[in-house]
Amino acid sequence: MDGTSDATVGDHGHVHHRSRWPVVAAVGAAALYGGVGLLLAGGSLLPRLPLGGLAAVGGVLLFVGLVGWAYEAFVADYWTTQADRSRLYVGGMVLFLISDVATFLAGFVYYAFIRVGSWPPSELPPLVGSLVLANTLVLVASSGTIHLAHGALEAGRRQRFVRWLAVTVGLGVVFVAGQVFEYYEFVVHEEFTLSGGVFASAFFGLTGLHGLHVSLGVVLLGIVLWRALRGHYTEGRDTAVRTVALYWHFVDVVWIFLVAVLYVGAVVG
Repeated sequence: MDGTSDATVGDHGHVHHRSRWPVVAAVGAAALYGGVGLLLAGGSLLPRLPLGGLAAVGGVLLFVGLVGWAYEAFVADYWTTQADRSRLYVGGMVLFLISDVATFLAGFVYYAFIRVGSWPPSELPPLVGSLVLANTLVLVASSGTIHLAHGALEAGRRQRFVRWLAVTVGLGVVFVAGQVFEYYEFVVHEEFTLSGGVFASAFFGLTGLHGLHVSLGVVLLGIVLWRALRGHYTEGRDTAVRTVALYWHFVDVVWIFLVAVLYVGAVVG
């Protein structure tokens, strides 16, 4: 082995992988969320520098853990038999997304609590407009293009697979750029910032968390595209494509909920 994971052969010849990278990523995520949460909730009571350092270290650990996990799962030993590994990593992605649902639900619960008070809040900016509509259409379209790309791969149409995959990456980049521009408009022209009140904390917290997920998804899609251009995928070797597509559909569904609850719901609720 290369030192990044251990493997043992169990009954019926199945290979059981023990990896350290999910643990590294989990510790990093806990440190990142904890540091940022303490900065926001108790920054005036606790020293800010150690909390910022905790968040920074957590971010680095999370990034390293995710990169190591992705490399071990989808790049290392790619040309070996993958039947058992495919079920392992797709199942692992499902479990990760289930845990991610809990993360987003915590943000929605916080938003539900602040909606109990007087509404609308004084800091509410113009939320529903052409920009959020365009961003939504872009992300929904990208969910369709990744589905078309995977379908083309399963049909043995490699060039069509690469084209649709490249379109998906492009749409993901456009969405991230659109969200950055939206933040710019809110902060610079509307003076709507993270410290602007309870609604602002919920808005930037939820949309920022989603934007982080989309940015990670764009990186993963870029890796898949790079490997597709190198001819790594065939009909029977598509584990990375399926797991990344599953992740991308997840961020698409979460965005639709965000728009319905946080954008439209804030205006008409």
